[in-house]
Amino acid sequence: MPIDLAGMSWLNPPPENRMEDRRLICRSGLETDFWQGTYYGFHRDSGHFLYQSWQGDFTAEVSFTGRYEALYDQAGLMIRHDDRHWMKCGIEFTDGARHFSTVVTNGHSDWSAFRLADDFEEMTVRVTRMGDALFVQYRTDNQPDWRMARLAWFAPEMTELAVGPTFCSPQRAGFEVAFSNFSLTHVVSRDIHG
Repeated sequence: MPIDLAGMSWLNPPPENRMEDRRLICRSGLETDFWQGTYYGFHRDSGHFLYQSWQGDFTAEVSFTGRYEALYDQAGLMIRHDDRHWMKCGIEFTDGARHFSTVVTNGHSDWSAFRLADDFEEMTVRVTRMGDALFVQYRTDNQPDWRMARLAWFAPEMTELAVGPTFCSPQRAGFEVAFSNFSLTHVVSRDIHG
C-alpha cells in the first residue's frame, strides 16, 4: 500500500523529502549512517528513519528504488528498539555493485551482504518478527518470488519497537531514494520454508 505519513515520525529527518506520484522521494544528509562499533570502531546513529511504533510480533514490507553511486549508499527497512538494539536490511552499494545487506545490532553491529543481479529497478523487503527472531526476505520487480536473506536473533523482551523505511549515505550527501509502499501488520505467515 502507498506510504501514509499519518502516524509516522522521523528519526533524523532528511534535508529533503516530498510526496510525488504516491511515492516518498528523499535525499540524504551528509555522511549519515547507523552503525555500532564493530571493526570500524565508530558509533553512528545519524541515518534517516521514518517509523511507526509497534508492540509485539509483526510483518513489515517496504518497496523502494535508489540512485546508488557512492560507497555504502543504502536504503531499506529498519526495526529499532533503541540506538544499541536494531536491525536494518535492504540494498547497500559496495565494491561497485548493489548488495543485499543486513546489519543486526545487539550492542555491537554485524554485517552480512551478498551481491545482487543488476537486472532490476525496484526491491521489496519483508521482515517478520516472531518472538526472538527476525525473518528477512526480499524480492525484485523482475523476480516476484520471496527469497530468504537471513534469520536473525532479536531479544524477545524488546517488544516496544519502531519500524519503517530507512536510508543513509555514509560517504556523501544527496543520495536519492524513492519509497513506493510500506505496510506494517500482524504476522502474515510463520512458515519460513514456504
